[in-house]
Amino acid sequence: MLTMSAEEFAMLSARSRRSTIRPARKNSRAAKQPPAPHEKETAIQNRIRDFLRMHGWYVMRHQQSLGSLKGMSDLTAIKDGKTIYIEVKTSRGHQSQYQKDFQQEIESHGGIYILARGIEDIEKIARGKA
Repeated sequence: MLTMSAEEFAMLSARSRRSTIRPARKNSRAAKQPPAPHEKETAIQNRIRDFLRMHGWYVMRHQQSLGSLKGMSDLTAIKDGKTIYIEVKTSRGHQSQYQKDFQQEIESHGGIYILARGIEDIEKIARGKA
């Protein structure tokens, strides 16, 4: 099984994203727009999902819609009989009250809930060291 550190994975992910982005043409609107100040939650979520899958976890992504359990985590990962619930936030993001209630409910039943802002927050558990 191929394993790599979070730093190696982040570098590889960044390199692949750069290779698919075309350079802006001179005098184009894209060239004049400032870069996004912070990474989007979806990008962080995708990297965490890919990192977990690379380490043998079965990962489900949950979409909120009509009839969904309010506050449910963004991701659920399962490996070797262990289930973890992962809520992904940006560096400035915070949990809603529904998300805090969901976390409390999971933890009160002995479950594992992680508030992740990057791969570093799930790295130990992904490798089975936590």
